[in-house]
Amino acid sequence: MAQVQREAVDQVLAEWVEPSLGRSLADAGAVRDVRVDGDAVTVDLHLGFPVERYRERLQQALAAAVRDGTGAARVTVNVDWSIAAREVQATLKPLEGIRNIVAVASAKGGVGKSTTAANLALALAQEGARVGVLDADIYGPSQPRMLGVQGAKPESPDGKTIKPLENHGLQIMSIGFLVEEQTPMVWRGPMVTQALTQLLTETRWEDLDYLIVDLPPGTGDIQLTLSQRVPVSGAVIVTTPQDIALLDARKGLKMFQKVNVPVLGVVENMSIHICSQCGHEEHVFGEGGGDRLAREEGVDVLGTLPLDIHIREQADGGRPSVVADPEGRIAELYREAALRMAAHLSLQDQVSSSRFPNIQVDDD
Repeated sequence: MAQVQREAVDQVLAEWVEPSLGRSLADAGAVRDVRVDGDAVTVDLHLGFPVERYRERLQQALAAAVRDGTGAARVTVNVDWSIAAREVQATLKPLEGIRNIVAVASAKGGVGKSTTAANLALALAQEGARVGVLDADIYGPSQPRMLGVQGAKPESPDGKTIKPLENHGLQIMSIGFLVEEQTPMVWRGPMVTQALTQLLTETRWEDLDYLIVDLPPGTGDIQLTLSQRVPVSGAVIVTTPQDIALLDARKGLKMFQKVNVPVLGVVENMSIHICSQCGHEEHVFGEGGGDRLAREEGVDVLGTLPLDIHIREQADGGRPSVVADPEGRIAELYREAALRMAAHLSLQDQVSSSRFPNIQVDDD
């Protein structure tokens, strides 16, 4: 029986890049313990993002890497995870009941932002996280229909706060629950920002790991309110490869950078169209735009999604791709993007206890 060298195990852990984190497990501080007993190796990992579905694949991939790199006969990889509140804007602190708020923005309409927000939220929930969705598009709320709860009315147990609706394992709040679906919201900016603030703070969110906020297009009142008054841990920018969409996406990205909200990455929608009849592939909206934007702005591409009729049909039917076809390729692409988003967020500093006042009571 050959003795495995601990140094060889450490070298594998220092060099093997975990796909979601984009760096080695050692660099990410995810290695809790390594034990070597003859030709057997045990590695304990602790991750800061949810991995219930992904856990087995991660264990198998890392075990194979350790075997190949050390000659170990038996490799056991144990993976657990927990989600901590991450740092937000300097003058704010996390809201009660919500560890992390992630804004999903596009700055341009029609690029699939709301569909992306819904599927990212569902993917995180499938990985074991407690997730909520706040539909911040006051003028055009779409999450009630996408998440299959249109026409439902939330309850207010005390006349002051509202219980979010639940479906597909998500807690959901939208102005669309409080007005008729076909009623236009003819409101000026101050009313819109007040409505957003109330929806966020007067909803009885229950112990959320992530609140995904589906922002309306643009960089106006709602976006500024979110970035200045709401403790946001990170933002995701949604775009298509089209040049005109990239122009607006860049504006949204720079807006978050200006207010010190970390941009976790870019999701490129409609990256390629594959003909359902003949299989011909065509870049209808251009090629490589999301990669170019991410590279120029120093952020990562979280995922690329095809132009596929099923994504639209499933969202319109109230069962987005991640729940409509959880084992399908499109759901897998959304899950990979969600894992990268959560993994990138986990690399940020945790909320410091110094953010909160230290209250002391003297007997004098």
